[in-house]
Amino acid sequence: MEIDERMTVAALDAARGIFKAEIESNHGRVINMAGDSVLAVFDTAAGAVTAALAAQRELEQSSLDVPAERRMRFRIGVHLGDVIEKPDGDLYGDGVNIAARLQALAEPGGIIVSEAVRGAVKSRVAAAFDDRGMQAVKNIADPIRAFSVRLEGAPQLPARAAARPMRWLLRPAGLVSAAGVALLIVVATAVWLRSGTAPPIAATSPGTATAALSAPGKPSIAVLPFDNMSGDAAQAYFADGITEDLITDLSKVSGLFVIARNSTFAYKGKSRDIREIGKALGVRYVLEGSVQKSGTNVRVNAQLIDAASGGHVWADRYDGELKNIFGLQDTVTRNVVKALAVELTKDDKARVASGGTANVRAYDVFLKGWEHYLRQTPEEFRAAIVDFKKAAELDPNYGRAYAALAATYWESYTRYWGLAMGIGQHVHDAQYEAEQSLVKAMRNPTPLAHKVASAMLVQAQQQQEAIVEAKLAIAADPNDADGYIALARALSFAGRSGEALEAVDRAMRLNPHYPSEYEYQRGLAQFGLNRIQDATASLERAVALNHEDYWSQRLLLSTYGLLGRRDDATRLASALTTTLKDYRDPLSVRAVAFWYPFANPDDAKRFADGLRKAGIPE
Repeated sequence: MEIDERMTVAALDAARGIFKAEIESNHGRVINMAGDSVLAVFDTAAGAVTAALAAQRELEQSSLDVPAERRMRFRIGVHLGDVIEKPDGDLYGDGVNIAARLQALAEPGGIIVSEAVRGAVKSRVAAAFDDRGMQAVKNIADPIRAFSVRLEGAPQLPARAAARPMRWLLRPAGLVSAAGVALLIVVATAVWLRSGTAPPIAATSPGTATAALSAPGKPSIAVLPFDNMSGDAAQAYFADGITEDLITDLSKVSGLFVIARNSTFAYKGKSRDIREIGKALGVRYVLEGSVQKSGTNVRVNAQLIDAASGGHVWADRYDGELKNIFGLQDTVTRNVVKALAVELTKDDKARVASGGTANVRAYDVFLKGWEHYLRQTPEEFRAAIVDFKKAAELDPNYGRAYAALAATYWESYTRYWGLAMGIGQHVHDAQYEAEQSLVKAMRNPTPLAHKVASAMLVQAQQQQEAIVEAKLAIAADPNDADGYIALARALSFAGRSGEALEAVDRAMRLNPHYPSEYEYQRGLAQFGLNRIQDATASLERAVALNHEDYWSQRLLLSTYGLLGRRDDATRLASALTTTLKDYRDPLSVRAVAFWYPFANPDDAKRFADGLRKAGIPE
């Protein structure tokens, strides 16, 4: 406008004409054209996406003779959802808001759609959908999965966004509900872009929390790793254990939203800006503190901080003898709950009260073993087994110790680490030890015991029972992200992939710094939905997070085969053949299929066909 007001207005009017023509020709109607924005509603998602592609193509063609720095370019967002329509035609509701937020994520000249649109359109539109991952958007509680859209064969645009507000306001109204409406929202990126591009923003990488997440609808909290103030680095395991147990206890309170350990421990040993952490993890409150263990005495300092303002809600110090450590933990937990004005239900009180053991020595040894287990190597697993066994000897009723033993043995079996670790004389000896440990764990079951049971039942092709066990894990700990991953695994292999995707999304919100397995489970669910392109993208992200993620790599071989990406499959198979021979896991269709027990015959056939097309021998 500053450079040439008359030409700017003329260009905007011309663009409005293009949008109106394409919207109406695809069975849509324009609701609003305020400022440089367009709001339209369609009968079908396919009509909205077709109109968006056609409009962007026409706008690009019409501006070929205009210098790049003077072109007017637009962002488009499309969502499928409910809206409220007033008698005068105005639209309101989350359906409109989400479309508006998606628009802000698009690159200049680009289109972003929600997963609902992507699923509804599928192969009905000649377009390619590039996965942009989960996106946290303003004033929407849960992250939205976004896809950029381009014509088939067109190059993929780099992910960039200049998030500017809509030029019109949504006002509350009361009124008539319309379901299943496809919305298209357009806003000009800039008038006469001086550089022809918009400034890039940091993309959200898999397993990271670089973008701010919206806080959920209930009190939300992240517990940062408590500092070890004992003056002995060897005591760090104890401070970490106290932190993890506080996370676990708070997670059992159904009225709270609690971020998982994996995400909060990403900040261990780093400088902390509480307000930035709150934004990154999408929580209102942060609990931090320190632990000082000296002989038989222990001191716990804790402070609850409002992440929005950085101000302290409360701070306190708890001194006592080591034998009373469980009472100290319980006091901290209850004070946090009280400060957040959350009422403990009867079930909450029962869950929090189930501490696992009253034997402090057993607890201390268990924490040492857990520290070893988390390092996820054969050597550390061997050390973890020694500590877990010792903890169980000190308290024969310590269900948590037996569950940890079952988890360690089971993972050793599935990774073919058992023989290298000296577990028996046969590869299945680790499986046997896992089963025996689980029997003892189930005498006093913990969420971990239910998760291990679910994994074992999946492998035994008892998927329905596996689903039950995963749901029991979640019931015992409503904020357990890994519980939702266990549920996703069971649902995918049971042929209920749509539900599995929902469970993965829930887990990722609870654990924004998620490990590679989360992307694997997303890819597995997408594979079950026959969304092979999407599955491949998820599995590739999983491998990028963990180059030793053999579960993702073996499934990725199948998706490469199904997509005809033989060169990629050959390179991956060569790398796997070299690695897996050390673990006696032959790379063949029969051997690989053993680890993917699909209940749905179509899924099993698709998986095997993909492996064959990837060049894997029978």
